[in-house]
Amino acid sequence: MEHLIKVDKDKCIGCKMCDKDCPMLNIKIENKKADIKSQDCIKCGHCTAVCPKGAISISGYSEAPVEIKEQPKVDSEKLYNAIKFRRTIRHFKKEDIDREVIDKILEVGRYTPTAKNDQDVSYIILDNKLKEAESIAVKFFKKIQPFVGIFYKPAKTMEIDEDFFFKKAPIAIVVVSKNKINGSLAASNMTLMAESYGLGVLYSGFFSVAANKSRALRKLLGIKKSEVVTTLVLGYPNVRYYRNAQKEDAKVKYM
Repeated sequence: MEHLIKVDKDKCIGCKMCDKDCPMLNIKIENKKADIKSQDCIKCGHCTAVCPKGAISISGYSEAPVEIKEQPKVDSEKLYNAIKFRRTIRHFKKEDIDREVIDKILEVGRYTPTAKNDQDVSYIILDNKLKEAESIAVKFFKKIQPFVGIFYKPAKTMEIDEDFFFKKAPIAIVVVSKNKINGSLAASNMTLMAESYGLGVLYSGFFSVAANKSRALRKLLGIKKSEVVTTLVLGYPNVRYYRNAQKEDAKVKYM
């Protein structure tokens, strides 16, 4: 859908905040009013967000920007511990996830920034087709297991059963994008949101490989080759961890 930037001259007070904050240098102030130089910009929305009078808008979206009085704050210690103590979950309860929770997780992915504001990340929810997709992936992976073992030795001895990819979880979200960084950033934020709801998450890298390589699986998912960035397997954990995972010291260089 086409997006057009508009300036309400009656509301504009000529404060120049939009001009200063525009990363594309696409706004000029003429006669004490903001003026858009070109519609050929990335439509990042900085101008609409920074305007104190709401004089600038971008058309073509299904919703208007939400106005806030104070910048939302995240408790730094809680966030630190949420990241420090998170573990990959491979044991899930037989419990469905409410649609509202899934929608909120997807919203977090949608609001994750993308390079050049491309907004080029999409999602495939494996729910009704979960077992069918896993079955295709299992058959494919059994065929390529010897070759995978050349590059990843543990793959040689892996037992690939019917629950190998999704571990009996109720749902999986396939993150699709041509830009792997954009997709990865969205997935990371979605993981934090999922865990805030008490969900456990498994990044199924093997399923992502299968989805990118298997013609049958790509056909089922309706995607092209190499478009899957990652796959988030979600469910309520059926395991409890009492300690965080030990990590090597960070390699850091100050310059």
